[in-house]
Amino acid sequence: MVTVNLGILHYVLDHVYGAFMHRTRISTPFFSRGWGGPKLDMLEKMIKQLFPEVEGQNWPPVLIQPIWKTIWETKQACLREGVFRTPCDEQLLNALPPESHNARVAFLMPKNALPEQMACVVHLAGTGDHTFERRLRLGGPLVKQNIATMVLESPFYGQRRPVLQRGAKLLCVSDLLLLGRATIEEARSLLHWLDIEAGFGKMGVCGLSMGGVHAAMVGSLHPTPIATLPFLSPHSAVVAFCEGILKHGTAWEALRDDLAAQKAAMTLEEVRERMRNVLSLTDVTRFPIPKNPKAVIFVGATDDGYIPKHSVLQLEKAWPGSEVRWVTGGHVSSFLLHNGEFRRAIVDALNRLPWNKDSSL
Repeated sequence: MVTVNLGILHYVLDHVYGAFMHRTRISTPFFSRGWGGPKLDMLEKMIKQLFPEVEGQNWPPVLIQPIWKTIWETKQACLREGVFRTPCDEQLLNALPPESHNARVAFLMPKNALPEQMACVVHLAGTGDHTFERRLRLGGPLVKQNIATMVLESPFYGQRRPVLQRGAKLLCVSDLLLLGRATIEEARSLLHWLDIEAGFGKMGVCGLSMGGVHAAMVGSLHPTPIATLPFLSPHSAVVAFCEGILKHGTAWEALRDDLAAQKAAMTLEEVRERMRNVLSLTDVTRFPIPKNPKAVIFVGATDDGYIPKHSVLQLEKAWPGSEVRWVTGGHVSSFLLHNGEFRRAIVDALNRLPWNKDSSL
């Protein structure tokens, strides 16, 4: 009985937090400026072309050259921050806000081993994760196990946030697809840099919530086995914005008005159906199975008000050989309380990979 009550409590906490964040007038809702017009049309076509038709067609990506500065250094580890021009092609670059053209990363690296004897995991941002700190706290203790952490600041977030955007509330639907596509391109280039320039022996990618969706996509598209770790993640953004709590933080009327200005009037249900169609482009189950699905570990929460269990299980079903682990809690409480379980999944997934003897990429 206690377990049931705790489960309900976690679920209620998600809804209370969601109501505070998304139903009050503290901030504007998501997509208050509509769909994004021609940008959305362009992105829909571009994302459909993301899937590699031929093995290795989209590889290698642009080799980036970050400019590094040291933030602090001890005998055991070193934290650097780097800046690099986003490797996105010209069409995507022109669609991004100017503030997002330069990418930023934090790089926490152990000092008591050579890179080829270490692993590095790229951590991608969840919704509203504007800074490096939370992800550095997640990865920091892994330094003792010779696992480095690289944290990417997402486009539209942190110092890359457009001037008119308040907090994490993206202005247009096209911004969500832009954020995702640019994050994937940047993460792939970072993994290429870690392999070719830094020479790490193993690599992985992880993310929480939205960052987990992007991590799954990056892991899917990588041409060689890497650890892939989506935490508290849905199989598609459709779940987050059309089924979970975020549907209460979406500007459905503004989206309806935007469509009405372009064509005939639509009901709110028709607007939601249009959103489902657009966000179906983010469905991870449509992506190729990663090269080593045994190195894929999903971590879901038992009482998640944002991400229902069925969505996590769809990922496991789509990628046979992958593993799902469950933590007790909701989206918010698990995000706060279960870093130990997330770290354990990172270590276990990396242990399922062979060391790179020589790089063939």
